[in-house]
Amino acid sequence: MSDIPGKPAGAAAVADDPHRVMVVDDSAVIRGLLSRALEGDPELRVVASVGDGQMAINALTRQSIDVIVLDIEMPVMDGLTAIPKLVAIDPAVKIIMASTLTLRGAEVSMKALQSGAADYVTKPSSTRELGAADSFKRELVGKVKALAASARRAGSRNRPSLRNERVAAPLAPLPRPRSMDPAAVVLRPMPAVVTPPDIIAIGSSTGGPQALFEVLSHLKGGIRQPILITQHMPATFTTILAEHITRQCGIACAEAKDGEPLVGGRIYLAPGDFHMTLATRGTGTVLSVNKDPPENFCRPAVDPMMRTIAKIYGRRAFAIILTGMGQDGMRGCTELVAAGGIVIAQDEPSSVVWGMPGAVSTAGLCSAVLPLREIGPYIRKIALRTAA
Repeated sequence: MSDIPGKPAGAAAVADDPHRVMVVDDSAVIRGLLSRALEGDPELRVVASVGDGQMAINALTRQSIDVIVLDIEMPVMDGLTAIPKLVAIDPAVKIIMASTLTLRGAEVSMKALQSGAADYVTKPSSTRELGAADSFKRELVGKVKALAASARRAGSRNRPSLRNERVAAPLAPLPRPRSMDPAAVVLRPMPAVVTPPDIIAIGSSTGGPQALFEVLSHLKGGIRQPILITQHMPATFTTILAEHITRQCGIACAEAKDGEPLVGGRIYLAPGDFHMTLATRGTGTVLSVNKDPPENFCRPAVDPMMRTIAKIYGRRAFAIILTGMGQDGMRGCTELVAAGGIVIAQDEPSSVVWGMPGAVSTAGLCSAVLPLREIGPYIRKIALRTAA
């Protein structure tokens, strides 16, 4: 299950200038279902509906589009081939892949994220299920709105490649909710004495896989701590993500297993549809996975992981919140900071969506808010340092 935010601040203004969406799928029936789901929200308008990647490229050269919902398997040009071409035309456009919940779908979606897609949605397996799946529609609409709003705030509609488009008036950036203004970030001082943590925990969502690859690439060799990651992803997708992390980052990564003892220098990933927490057993710590109710609309969720880390590790814990929608992780990080742990977050310019990192940053929980490229080296410095 994915994180779906509530109605954003400034929604009334958005309704007067709806976000522009293109739907790309070789099935006219599916395009119609997706378009109706999207246009059921007054903040969204489907301005193009096409049947293959080449048609999507042609449409993007003619008009400004905020978000593209892109199928994977299509004739003429498939989605994976189209992504770099679409990004080359307009680097600011946000692409959401629509894939099936299969190993192949997960593998292709992971490649799509590495090629420039911002996120994905898992389609029901049949047209009948797609038409009736309210949860899929809520996820699709929520992700499209969040990504479109992020693009608008970054001024993505002022695109040099689209100067010939006839626009009545310049489009103003969306107003940012007051509580999420970067100026509202107040950093906590680092402890006077910083010792290497005994555990590292990372929470992420939209844009997370790309961010994780960047961060973890700096941690190969010398990191003795176990690393726990909760990334909002369904089952099957987390299996593929763990394999990609192992191959690309050179650190052994696997989905957590219930009752498995923690081992330093390894990465444990919350399996799709399970919360990952910790428990004490004798003198050691073991992983626990469960199907407790979703939190923040998510399972796995970051908050349960952070809460148990706070209870067991306290000031010996180091947490990082990366790009993602919503505010999952804020409550758990509040408990971790109260127990003496350290939290840092990704900054807004480098985030695909500054929801989760923005929530902990503006709540005064972070000792540092950094660009993505600086987070891996910062973790390494903290993890390897000796007591002052």
